[in-house]
Amino acid sequence: MATKTRTVTIIKAELAAKKERLDLYLAREKEMLTGGVQLYTIGSRNLQRYNTPLSEIRAEIEELEEEIEGLEAELAGASARRAVAVVPRDW
Repeated sequence: MATKTRTVTIIKAELAAKKERLDLYLAREKEMLTGGVQLYTIGSRNLQRYNTPLSEIRAEIEELEEEIEGLEAELAGASARRAVAVVPRDW
């Protein structure tokens, strides 16, 4: 099985793109928190001025921060985080 090795330039490009996306999400969150969101309630219906709920923006910010930490660790020489599953068995 062949393994893919990622070059430093590829990792740096991914890191720059993710940091730019993070900056955009943070600016959007700031805009929404400083009075940019208007919520209207009519009966049982709610209408927000923006299409994206604040909770989705915050979730994406957290996800991007984790991905950036992983890429920075990979640049520093640490191994990338891998998901590991443990299945307990009773023999």
